[in-house]
Amino acid sequence: MLSADDRRWLDVAFGLAEDAARTAEVPVGAVVVRSGRVLGARHNETIERRSSLAHAELLALSDALADAGDGYVLGADVYVTLEPCAMCAGALVLARARRVVFAAWDPKAGACGSLMNIAADPRLNHELEIVGGVDAERAALLLRRFFSERRPGVVP
Repeated sequence: MLSADDRRWLDVAFGLAEDAARTAEVPVGAVVVRSGRVLGARHNETIERRSSLAHAELLALSDALADAGDGYVLGADVYVTLEPCAMCAGALVLARARRVVFAAWDPKAGACGSLMNIAADPRLNHELEIVGGVDAERAALLLRRFFSERRPGVVP
């Protein structure tokens, strides 16, 4: 069950995802929060930066790590509009986030339970709590609208 704060931070992530869509980026937003304070909040920038690594989660996490100053985001929760991929889930583990909350599962690339579960793999040095699929319809609508308008023929 999500708290009012969880819903608020997920709404912030959705706002960022909508910003991404307006700039032709795949609409994914991510927010890193610790003790009620935003440490990082970004959307995908893969087109703007011409880098397949510029996912919302990595950008928000990079900002959060710079803010934290010790190389970790211990105790932080990460709110994302779509289940993190393998790269992003791995980064969340390495940065030692406490929890990831995401709106929709990603059956094509999700690494927090869909295709694999990097975020909770006991063989790694850290495991995250995973709260997934909490607003799937809203995320699906945003992705469908984006792909139908910007990339006809591509099925999200």
